[in-house]
Order: sequence, then C-alpha cells, then structure tokens
Amino acid sequence: MRVVAQRVAAARVEVDGRVSGSIGRGLLLLAGFAARDSADDIAWMSGKLVRLRIFPDAAGMMNRSLLEIGGELLAVSQFTLYASTKKGNRPSWSGAARPEVAQPLFAEFVRQLERDLGRPVPTGVFAADMQVHLVNDGPVTLVIDSRDPA
Repeated sequence: MRVVAQRVAAARVEVDGRVSGSIGRGLLLLAGFAARDSADDIAWMSGKLVRLRIFPDAAGMMNRSLLEIGGELLAVSQFTLYASTKKGNRPSWSGAARPEVAQPLFAEFVRQLERDLGRPVPTGVFAADMQVHLVNDGPVTLVIDSRDPA
C-alpha cells in the first residue's frame, strides 16, 4: 500500500462538477493498493498517518499530529501510485491491484481511518475521473509505503 500524504489548509474532490468530499486543515491522502495488500497494511498505514508529527507546534516545529490538532482527512483512491515507467514511455499499471481487489481495500482503509481518527473521513469516488483541489500547507508532502516502513 502506498500513500501520498499532503498537509493542506483545505482540500476538496469534485466529480462531474459536484463536490464529493472536502476538508479544512489536515491531510489529503492519495492511496494506492497492490494485490498483496492486507488488513495489516491498512492498520499500519492508518495508525502512521493519524500519528505523524508533521503539524507545527507553538514554536513552528513539526511536533504535532493530526489527532493533536483536531485535523481532518480526505482520502482519494489512486491506482497510478503503482505505475512503472521502467520500460518505454507508457506507464504500466501491472503493480496496482485490480479494481475488484482495490475497491474493498480502499473502503476498509477509510473505515480504519475513521476508527483511528474518531470521525467520518470524506472521500473521492472510486474509479471516477476526479478533480482534486488543494491548498498545500508548507508544502509538506510525504510518500509512505507499507512494504518499506523505514
């Protein structure tokens, strides 16, 4: 499982001109899944994301977590995080889980985030053409892979 986490002042996702999810201060999560991903990957990733100390404290140091600041999450499924560009100029998506595998994994990821955060997590629409709008804060952008937790 791979997530691109962006610290945002605000973010929203639109599908066909309609907002499917929006947040204020918090994290925009772009989440991709591989076929081998499991509930263990989801639990580890969710816990890591809500506890990451990437929000500033009173001194401006990144010492506070999403939980500590009362921040929000916006989750968007993104299979392109598993693109391979090693051969040629057309990316290969063979590393990404097929939709029938990825959709339940994404749904479980959102449920786990909601449990860990203690409130609902808005989302994009799985497999839709989405427009993601964000006000990047910092910017702070992290790529986290459950298979490379170092």
